[in-house]
Formats: sequence, C-alpha cells, structure tokens
Amino acid sequence: MKKFIIIFSSLILIVFAIIGVVKMQDKKEEDLTKIRVAEVTHSVFYAPWYVALEKGYFKEEGLDIEVILTPGADKVAAAVLSNDVEIGFCGPESTIYVYNGGEKDFIQSFAGLTKRDGQFIVAREKMENFSIEDLYGKEVLVGRKAGMPALNFINAVNNSGSDLNKINLNYTIEFASLSGAFIGGTGDFVNLFEPNATKLESTGLGYIVGSIGMLSGEVPYTAFNARKSYIENNKETIDKFTRALNKGLTFVKENSDEEVAKTILKQFPDSSLNEITTIVKNYRDADSWLDTTYISEESFVHLQDIMKSDNLIDDYVSYNDLINNACCE
Repeated sequence: MKKFIIIFSSLILIVFAIIGVVKMQDKKEEDLTKIRVAEVTHSVFYAPWYVALEKGYFKEEGLDIEVILTPGADKVAAAVLSNDVEIGFCGPESTIYVYNGGEKDFIQSFAGLTKRDGQFIVAREKMENFSIEDLYGKEVLVGRKAGMPALNFINAVNNSGSDLNKINLNYTIEFASLSGAFIGGTGDFVNLFEPNATKLESTGLGYIVGSIGMLSGEVPYTAFNARKSYIENNKETIDKFTRALNKGLTFVKENSDEEVAKTILKQFPDSSLNEITTIVKNYRDADSWLDTTYISEESFVHLQDIMKSDNLIDDYVSYNDLINNACCE
C-alpha cells in the first residue's frame, strides 16, 4: 500500500507539473504582441523573412506574427491605411503614391529586405545567349502598370539601350495570375518570381532566360512599412520586428543554400527541397538580399529615377519623409 501511495503521489506531481508547463506556455503566448502583416506575394525571394518566421526570431522578440497574403502593392497599402494590418510588405513605390495622394498619416518604410528585382524572364522555348532585343515584336506579360515589377522591367530594357517601343507590354494580367495566363497561352514571354519560374521550367512549360534584377540594378525593391503614427507610437515593437528581420538576413548570409532551403521548406509545401535549394541559389547569385534592413538614400533616389522616367511622379519625395530606418545603418 505504501508503494502504491508513493507511485500515486508521483503521478499527481507529474500531472500538476505538466499542467503548470501548459499554463506557462499559454501565458507566454498571451504575452506576445500580435502583429498582422500584409504580404504582397509569397516567394523564396523573401527567404530571410521566412527564415525569421521559421527560426522563431519574432517570438524571441515577443512578437506573434500573422501573415496575410495581399497580392498587389496597392492592395497592401490599402490594408495598412485601413488599419486591417499593422505592417505592410511590398515595394516602396506604394508609399510614394500614398504620400503624393495627400494622406496626412502617410506610410513610411522602416526595414528593407531585397535590393533588386526578383523576377526572371521566362520564354516559351529555350534560348541561348538571350538579349533584350529578342523581345522585339513580342508580347511580354509584365503585371500591373506602375507597380515595381513592371517598373523594373522597363528600367532593365532602358539600361540595355534597347527600344522599349518595340516590345508589346501587356499590363492587363493581375500579378497573381501571370503564371496561369502564360500557361493558358497568353503572351510570348512572362516575368515571374520564384518558385513559379522554376516550376514552369521543371514542367517544360517555360524556360528562364534572364534576370531582371541583374539588368535593372539596385533599388529598395521590397520593404516593410507602416503608418507614420504607428511607427512613432510603437517604436519598441518596430525595433523588435526589425531585429528579428536582421537575424534572418544574417542567417541567410552565413548559411548554405541547402540549409536555408531546409529552414523555409515548410513555407512552400508544393516544392521539393531540391527546387527550393536551386531557387535560393538563383537569388543569391543575383545578389538579391540586403546585408541589413537599412535602406540607403541612394537606392531610394534610384527608385524615383525609374518612376520619374516613366512619368509616374512629377517631383522627387524626400528620403527623410518616407524612409524611417529602425536600425542598422
């Protein structure tokens, strides 16, 4: 009987210990600050962001992140302005449009992630020694007019010294529908992010022939943003968010393509490890990611150079008005 009492008492202690651990975990979850993030698209192009999520860097900073896919930078900006989310993740051109629209509590970018365009030019057939002139007389699906993907493609064409007027640009297909439209027979070429570009190539439905990012040069291509008032009133949260991102950037920089792929594989359940590893390598070779989240004035001016050359803005917007670097100069 004495032995039974000892065993029973031990079991009771174990049960209470388990209950205590569960309660502590629940309390930890309750203590996290909930942040909703509108993400413009879901792509391996944003590998450091997904590393930060998968490695728990945000939770280490006391943040609980909810990611909401919101295709189109204009729609991301709208979600931020309507307070449907606290933070947006898209091209900084959207913040310029909002600012020029007269919004008093405008949107500021506080942390960069990518430093050049992440699209690849995909053709219907294999092409050796591709050049922009191969697009002459062809229809190219470029996404929404005035969006970062279309702007950078135009800049890539101009940088090559080619004649943009000889290319038939199709702006009518929504960004999220580009791959499907191309598969369906629309266009001769399409500009795609990964993993869509590699998936088309792996199925023989398209072939990667060029990198727009390498042709267009450095710009603050995708960055995290929020209302000016939110950044001012939640400085500690913004700092924590940015620290987690920088940990993600550092991890990608210091680890192999395969290790990065293993870390973010869960984010892309329809892709294999080999596919993700190849895509990470493609983006690393294209020098796609920033070293830290700091957005330089030079890159922001370059973005506006591109917009101005396409008559999308009349005057330059002040770097200090729209870029509010949280850390890491």
